[in-house]
Amino acid sequence: MRRVSPAKPLDVCLRLESLIEEDGDMFPLSKLLSHLIQVGSLKVIDADGKTHTFGGRVALGPSVTMQLSDAGLYKSLFFNPELAAGEAYMDGTLSFPGSSLRDFLALVSLNQNRSGGRPSPFHRAVGAIARRLKRFQQSNPIGKAQQNIAHHYDIGNKLYRLFLDDGLFYSCAYFETDDASLEAAQRAKCRLVAAKLSLKPGQKILDIGSGWGGLAIYLAQMEDVHVLGVTLSKEQHALANERAKAAGVSDRVKFELRDYREIQQKFDRIVSVGMFEHVGVPRYDEFFAKVNELISDDGVMLLHSIGHMSPPSMASPWLRKYIFPGAYSPSLSEVFPAVERSRLWVTDCEFLRLHYAMTLRHWHTRFEKSRAQIARMYDERFCRMWEFYLISAEMMFRTGAQEVFHLQLSRKRDASPIRRDYIFEALRQLKQREAERL
Repeated sequence: MRRVSPAKPLDVCLRLESLIEEDGDMFPLSKLLSHLIQVGSLKVIDADGKTHTFGGRVALGPSVTMQLSDAGLYKSLFFNPELAAGEAYMDGTLSFPGSSLRDFLALVSLNQNRSGGRPSPFHRAVGAIARRLKRFQQSNPIGKAQQNIAHHYDIGNKLYRLFLDDGLFYSCAYFETDDASLEAAQRAKCRLVAAKLSLKPGQKILDIGSGWGGLAIYLAQMEDVHVLGVTLSKEQHALANERAKAAGVSDRVKFELRDYREIQQKFDRIVSVGMFEHVGVPRYDEFFAKVNELISDDGVMLLHSIGHMSPPSMASPWLRKYIFPGAYSPSLSEVFPAVERSRLWVTDCEFLRLHYAMTLRHWHTRFEKSRAQIARMYDERFCRMWEFYLISAEMMFRTGAQEVFHLQLSRKRDASPIRRDYIFEALRQLKQREAERL
């Protein structure tokens, strides 16, 4: 009996593309939406004004209306849904009359969760091709890493002042209560990080990816420590040094425009908040080996990073192109092997599951309040790009697979206390010091 070779991913793509050219209707987008929308209802108004309804089980989910004003979207949304949807929203060719982008993304996320995230056969084929390119998409060597960071962080400090908290923290906050303010939640995040670092007077601390300097300044205000912060953003570097001077800690807090891989001296503590997402899986061994090199024998590191609870996947093509080039949020199964190879102990691990969703909701609310001013600073397309970014990111954490994890690492198994109670005692003491010093 003759054996038939299975179709290769590229063959599937080319075969389907030939079918699309022969069909002028909403095919193949209609096939994709029929496969996806099983709960709730999605009404699509096409470029000719015709209405197509997918799902229809309104009792089990929301009802959303989407309008496409460009027939070219039938094809682009099918082949690359995430990228095409983001670009179409930015261009205004994808809109939601009577609904909102948030409603649409919530509906999509709900259905992906109900289906277990199973893509269509075609999209499995596309994914197989994309995974072969994953290594190149996450390339962040010295030099290229600075270019990638500049793309997002060097677009002007004024923008970030309009939607971040007073401390300019651009990472997941920690909400001790659901109704906590963004300022209180970011302060609580600093407190939690400081507690896990178990600070002692005279220690030297390295802050990898120090942002606008808020965490380094907080650590120096809470304890008599010396902090070196390194960042690849020129805008962040300049403002961070100004803020350290204004806070009266510039004698103990310094910021350098420098790649962490160029640092040579030893440190008692290392902290990294929101930077690991820019490392890339191919360079995890390099990252943790450098941590092992820089940390003292009884030192402690606290790594705060976005990750996800699902198996290894791909970064969003739209997010990678427009917001964070070279970035990737890992599964822990991609992180732990590199930690093991670096001969570091994981002395504590904690997951912040919904805290980033809450943080992003605050950022989006503040962004919308300043939207008119931001549009004057940039343009309408820029505003729509950031709306898509902030809302889609929130959905990734609220109903998708994204989460934030804390890894405490050390070279010795007993570098930090062996009973976790010390964290809660440290939190109590830090709250008391805040009341006295801030």
